[in-house]
Amino acid sequence: MDGHGYSTVDVRIRAVEAVRNGMPVSHTAAAYGVDRSTLHRWLVRHDLHGEQGLQRRPVSGRPRKLPGVTAERLKHIVLAPASKFGFETDLWTVGRLHTVLVHHLNFDVSEDTVWRRLREAGLTWQTPERQYFQADPETRRRWQDETLPKIRETLEKTGGILYCEDEASVCLTPLLGKTWAERGKPRKVPVTGARASIAAMSAISPKGRLVFRLHDKRITSVEVIDFLKQLLRQHPGRHVVVVMDQAKPHTSKMTTAFIESRARLHVFYLPPYSPDWNPDEKVWNHLKNHELKAHQATNKKELYKLTEEKLENMRDDRDLIHGLYFRCCVAELLR
Repeated sequence: MDGHGYSTVDVRIRAVEAVRNGMPVSHTAAAYGVDRSTLHRWLVRHDLHGEQGLQRRPVSGRPRKLPGVTAERLKHIVLAPASKFGFETDLWTVGRLHTVLVHHLNFDVSEDTVWRRLREAGLTWQTPERQYFQADPETRRRWQDETLPKIRETLEKTGGILYCEDEASVCLTPLLGKTWAERGKPRKVPVTGARASIAAMSAISPKGRLVFRLHDKRITSVEVIDFLKQLLRQHPGRHVVVVMDQAKPHTSKMTTAFIESRARLHVFYLPPYSPDWNPDEKVWNHLKNHELKAHQATNKKELYKLTEEKLENMRDDRDLIHGLYFRCCVAELLR
């Protein structure tokens, strides 16, 4: 959210939970892109009516178009694959939904009205998350039933600190995002046409800690081990519990031998093809889509410096990191 968008019920619930978990109201409001007074209203409504109090309230005004299409019916259409209505892919646009309403359901309605009704139904224009074909639901269920309890047990037994670790590639060609412009006249943003990237590693904790390293080469077992050493050095005398994926540098003989040689280090692996279960993915999403959006770096050296600066600023904002952590769908289970 950017402070002007419509907040979904899920966003309101997460914001209220963040405050209840000790996050200051001002910082929570900034992290979720709403005014402090709005967040206070959510808190009061939640105290009085629970999650039901966070539902959007009806407002007065002229009668709505599409009287025969309730919010639930609209959700039923949009939350189904668009290919069900003959489109090539499963993703919805306002134009596609307008086509369905006009040609399939015989409603006389404009695309602007469709846009408004989508927002009123609590639906937002967003980038979908990848769900890999190779992900096995049974393996993911077993991980929740078997590995999660082991992580909690280790944290409780050792008094350790939890980190979720991940790597990413930061490209010289930036993501541009969206901006306002005249219809049919997209804005021009000057960017370099050169191709380059840097490798990045980070680890995020439920308490809002962020540790990171940048590399100008591909990450191997050597870099992973060095990063794990860094986590141990940052917490001398404490046990460190790390959750990460099953990438080869994480599971190699060299890395495994190092993990087994450190009594204070406990590593647990996520199920295959489950990046949506790693809170550290939210760090890279925020970095690329917000901090580095439309960046003006023209070469690899400038990109390295800019990325380091942005990550340092993120690291210093513990409320931001805390908020990013708890945006992950399994964050409440990993704390």
